[in-house]
Amino acid sequence: MAAMPTIVRNAVFPVAMKTLLTWEHLESGVSYNPISRETIQDPYPVYDRLREKDPVHRLRLSNAWILTRYEDVDRVMRDHSQFSRDDPNEVPFARGDEYRSMLRMDPPDHTRIRSLVSKAFTPRAVADLAQTIKAIVDDHLDRVAGKRQFDLVKELARPLPLFSTGALLGLPAGDVDRFGHWSTEGANAFIPHLSEEEKRRIRNASEEAFQYTERQIELRQREPQDDIITALIEAEEAGDRLTREELVTTLSLLMVVGNDMSKNLIGNGMLALLKNPDQLETLRRNPEMTDSAIHELLRYDSPIQLGARFAPADTEIDGRRIRAGQTVICGIGAANRDPSVFADPQVLDISREQRSHISFGRGVHHCLGAPLVMLQARIAFTSLIERFPDITLAREPKYRERHVIQRGLEELWVDVGHRSRRGA
Repeated sequence: MAAMPTIVRNAVFPVAMKTLLTWEHLESGVSYNPISRETIQDPYPVYDRLREKDPVHRLRLSNAWILTRYEDVDRVMRDHSQFSRDDPNEVPFARGDEYRSMLRMDPPDHTRIRSLVSKAFTPRAVADLAQTIKAIVDDHLDRVAGKRQFDLVKELARPLPLFSTGALLGLPAGDVDRFGHWSTEGANAFIPHLSEEEKRRIRNASEEAFQYTERQIELRQREPQDDIITALIEAEEAGDRLTREELVTTLSLLMVVGNDMSKNLIGNGMLALLKNPDQLETLRRNPEMTDSAIHELLRYDSPIQLGARFAPADTEIDGRRIRAGQTVICGIGAANRDPSVFADPQVLDISREQRSHISFGRGVHHCLGAPLVMLQARIAFTSLIERFPDITLAREPKYRERHVIQRGLEELWVDVGHRSRRGA
């Protein structure tokens, strides 16, 4: 787990912040405050203003730039030679640089490790989880049987990826709460204005995750199992294997980091469907459109809003000079609503044929876990819509406060009426 990107780590005091935002606005006619309550609730209006007035925008709150056009975001995320993921300003919350994850690597190091991980994290390994994931979804929805209203985040969106990841890695079901806590603290590492106590909790959680992973590796080395941990230990290419540090970091990454992507997709996606009942009804009547719907939900309200890159040398984007050492923030959520690429981008349209959203990243850092995320979402949405034909929004949703990189809900209360198809 790494420290937060420059855009939020270098936050300043409120008075100075207001001055810098005013400076930004005078320079370009627009300013961007990622931690304002308004932006966290709905970042898309400010993305539109940035894209219109200053699409390569200098952030005066930090030594960074933010991009809001699809073309620029796509280019920067693909070009690892000019825009690196290995930002020397990012300080790990636990252990040293030898425990750097793939997320902070560029080729050739990234290529080597990802190639070895891909030998274990295969499409077949993910597909084999379908029945397990369906059983997890059914079990959690059974628990709310008879309730007129329930919090969809608490009852399904949060536990589903945790139990799925545990099954994939071969971890005891009783340990899910533990790495659920580590996952939460991992996401909290990207919150601005962390107190010393919050930093301490994140460091402790990171170290606990590493120690737990080391024990699991030792168990598989003594008694190999039919799971991803054993497969990673045994993965080999041209005589090369993952080092112990690489194993620990990679497994901790799989166990901790990917859960929020699925949780936020299910939460954000279901909210979007509930607020667009015509699209929900279309999906109910045409379940074969589920994959198309998921890609549109990823575009419409991306679980990951921002992605950071580091400029190791002076370069240019659309005539703006990016100096060596500066951070470039890729506005993934903004790119996914660029009207030059997506017709009527503010409209949710599950029949949209274009699937070129950037929610899973681009280039060498395209999300390795995308097939698992898609599988979880496919089963979750299908089960929810089949079981609860009368599902509606029960109250206004509650977004996670202070989170600027990831966009997700703290609570999503739904009303399912009196009808439930399971067992009816």
